[in-house]
Amino acid sequence: MNSAATLPRPATGLPAWARWLLTGAAALASLYLVFSVVATGQYLLGLGLLTLFASAFVIYGTNVSFAYRYLFPGVAGMLLFVAFPLLYTAQLGFTNYSSSNLLTEERSRDYLLKQTAHDEDQALISELHADGQEFRLVLRRTVDGAPAYVSGPLALRTAKLPPVITMKTPAEASFAVAQALGLKDVLEHRAVLRQLALQLPDAPTAGGPLLHYVGVRAFAPRQPVWTANPDGSVTETATGTRYAPNRDTGFFENAAGERLQPGFKVAVGWKNYARLFGDTDFRGPFVSIFIWTVVFALLTVVFTTAVGMGLAVLLNWEGLRYRTTYRTLLFLPYAVPGFISILVFKGLFNQNFGEINAILDALFGIKPAWFADPFLAKSMILIVNTWLGYPYIMLICAGLLKAIPADLYEASALAGAGPLTNFFKITAPQIVKPLMPLLVSAFAFNFNNFVLIALLTDGRPDFLNTKIPAGQTDILVSYTYRIAFRDSGQDFGLAAAISTLIFVLVAVLSIINLRLTRANQGAK
Repeated sequence: MNSAATLPRPATGLPAWARWLLTGAAALASLYLVFSVVATGQYLLGLGLLTLFASAFVIYGTNVSFAYRYLFPGVAGMLLFVAFPLLYTAQLGFTNYSSSNLLTEERSRDYLLKQTAHDEDQALISELHADGQEFRLVLRRTVDGAPAYVSGPLALRTAKLPPVITMKTPAEASFAVAQALGLKDVLEHRAVLRQLALQLPDAPTAGGPLLHYVGVRAFAPRQPVWTANPDGSVTETATGTRYAPNRDTGFFENAAGERLQPGFKVAVGWKNYARLFGDTDFRGPFVSIFIWTVVFALLTVVFTTAVGMGLAVLLNWEGLRYRTTYRTLLFLPYAVPGFISILVFKGLFNQNFGEINAILDALFGIKPAWFADPFLAKSMILIVNTWLGYPYIMLICAGLLKAIPADLYEASALAGAGPLTNFFKITAPQIVKPLMPLLVSAFAFNFNNFVLIALLTDGRPDFLNTKIPAGQTDILVSYTYRIAFRDSGQDFGLAAAISTLIFVLVAVLSIINLRLTRANQGAK
């Protein structure tokens, strides 16, 4: 008899009906989410979510390989949090998406059609009077005039009001008009008063103008500012001027080219990229910022490597006393949070009150304008970034130095070589090759070092006479942030184009880093 047949069967967890119930509930919730996204007009996003949910149900609801069940969460996370934002940003770079072009054409038209204007000539002065636990609304034609109309009792506290309130004369309402409530009480019920629509008794029953709340103490008829046309255009009610949607610019425009706000989002093709490289007024600052970004990242790597490697070699000298103390002190800049160090240096470099200028003034009688002069501002940024970055390189080089065979230095000593010969002939060649991928990564990191620029100089000083404000110490990522979120216009489409360009450059650096890493592994 097979002994395995006598072993107890493992627990199967939830019963089958419970698993089907949970699966059905999850499927309904997923479909509801997909339909909600599609209802907002995001068809591609809805299709992506539907594909993602369907894949999850297939992988976890059928007898597929268990390997897919472990891989799916990571792949789904990468698609949701890496691929989707990247693709969304890239497609924004081909649109005119900005603070003035946020809506779709339909929503922009609906916004215009909902605009109303009140007729001041027909406005009536309103007063609010207490009537027990309820209130009465009294309308006068002039401030000092007699009450013309009175409403029935209004339950303003409970907001239980009919859609249209028919006004009556004081005699018909059987209400003795007394002292009106003060401004404070009127403002307390302002939200409910805005919902009122009043019908005057002497106005035609069908199609008569309704009075709406247009001020703290006034009701007046509202007229639509725009009327819709069958071709999708709108006409200004007061003047009869027609505004048609221009799907090249993303605005409703009249024959003279005058535009209405808000605009709507349209595809503009390669226009944003053409602005980067084709517009002379825009290309100048952009090219300067791009060159400074590359120079900043490159010099940072050079300076931090020189300082960090030099200190690592010095601390590796066995004859140096108190090496542990020196190593601890030199590591401190890496232990302090970067944003704190940056803010401290911002105070140290202050032209009037900073300690650095106080020392320079005492020694040489000068007070450099670190934040006003472009060259000094860039020099200050490199000094601060070198201070922040050298401990990392120092630690890496200290570890790499331990891997160099001591026999090489012993043979060099027998040949009569000095310290500089040992460094350039033995130490540097042994360190640079394994260090190179890390240097490429450091270059890519500093290429997008937004925190340093934002906290230290905020991109200042600015370029003069530019279409879009740009700073001489801005790097591409801070310049993109400035275009997208800070300066007037908030051109998200242009910022997305620059972000896509940054991604391409960083991706190229990543590929180079991978190739260098593989080359180092193959050489071992």
